[in-house]
Amino acid sequence: MSTEVLRWRIGLIGYGEVGRILAEDLRARDLAVSAYDVKLAQPDAAAALEDHAAEHGVRLAESHADAAAGADLLISAVTASQTVAAAQAACAGLKAEAFLLDFNSASPGAKSRAADSVNAAGGRYVEGAVMTSVPPYRIRVPLLLGGPSARALEAPLQALGFDARVASDHLGVASATKMCRSVMIKGLEAMVIESFTAARHYGVEDALIASLKETFPGVDWEQQAAYFFQRVIEHGRRRAEEMREAAQTMREAGLVPWSAEGTAGRQAWVAELAAAGVFGARSLDWRVAADRVLAQLRESPR
Repeated sequence: MSTEVLRWRIGLIGYGEVGRILAEDLRARDLAVSAYDVKLAQPDAAAALEDHAAEHGVRLAESHADAAAGADLLISAVTASQTVAAAQAACAGLKAEAFLLDFNSASPGAKSRAADSVNAAGGRYVEGAVMTSVPPYRIRVPLLLGGPSARALEAPLQALGFDARVASDHLGVASATKMCRSVMIKGLEAMVIESFTAARHYGVEDALIASLKETFPGVDWEQQAAYFFQRVIEHGRRRAEEMREAAQTMREAGLVPWSAEGTAGRQAWVAELAAAGVFGARSLDWRVAADRVLAQLRESPR
């Protein structure tokens, strides 16, 4: 790591799953890290964040602007719907020439609005498109960068441990790549949950899986279904927001987003069931999850 980058101060907007992973990996490199999350104002959620920050030596900030203050690099990792608002709120504390790396799964239009605010405040906005699930890769998750300041940030990010590469000097290319991918990946999650749950109702799940294996022999459908169910149960609300942004991306391309909107609805529906306690304790068996959905539907048809 270069001497200059080694002295960088890092700010995080959003201290959820992704923010905490980045904080851990950046602190492991002995970098100064500050973080802010709106949940710090919620007593029932703040305790876990405070414990994590204390364990890893992260300074918890009092506001978006406080997290940005003095930071050489500010990373925004919030829910998709808060992309623009988070960038705007951070501008009051952003120092001149500081980078804001937008990790959020938002449409090219939303990224452009966030960039306008950051650049007008004297910062340097870089869109980041996270191209797969963060937890398995952590800071090394494949990351596409975009915008006029992307090339200036590429090498420093690599020095910090990120697997980052510039997709385009034009803003919107990286996020469009991410959003088009999300239509496929998050859509597949929604389709598997719908198809496998219905198959469980009709008692044809084994025949369904046998047919899918014949058509797609490289996929372990039992394992894939378990993974899809669990990720949506845990993160359905965030995924639904991402898919609403994907739907907006389709609209910006002139398409009616039938698939993206349907996926957003299914993801949100699973999130509501999870919030209501339908799934209970964590289970890696998709059949258990599907049975609990079917039991809930028998009690409260929807």
